[in-house]
Amino acid sequence: MSAPEINLPDVHAEVTAVFERYEDALVNNRVEVLDELFWQAPQTIRYGAGENLYGYDEIAAFRAARPSTGLARTLQRTVITTFGRDFATAMTEFRREGGNAIGRQSQTWVRRPEGWRVVAAHVSLLKTG
Repeated sequence: MSAPEINLPDVHAEVTAVFERYEDALVNNRVEVLDELFWQAPQTIRYGAGENLYGYDEIAAFRAARPSTGLARTLQRTVITTFGRDFATAMTEFRREGGNAIGRQSQTWVRRPEGWRVVAAHVSLLKTG
C-alpha cells in the first residue's frame, strides 16, 4: 500500500469549504446543517467540553437542546490536513469574547457517498488565567 498524498489542492479546498460551512452553522445555530455534516451512524463520537456523546442520535439530541446564544467565537491556528482523496483532519483553537480559556476543536472528516462528514470530534478548553 502506498502512502496517501497529503493536501491535494482540490481535496484540501473541499474540506476547507465544508469546515467553513460547519463553523458558520455552529456560530449561527443552524442545527440542520450541523446534523447533516455529522455521519449518521452509531459509530460517530463527539467528546465535548462537558459531555461525551456516542452515536449520531446522542449528538443530534445534544445539538437540539443546546442554548442558541453565546456561540460566537474567533478561530486561530486552524490546520486542515487531507490524506488522499477521502480522509482529513481539521484542528483549530478558538476564543469566545470575554472568556478566559482557549478552546480546542478537532474533527475527523471522511468522504462518504453523501459528501464529507465528521466521524469523530473533540472539543476541550484550556484555562488561561
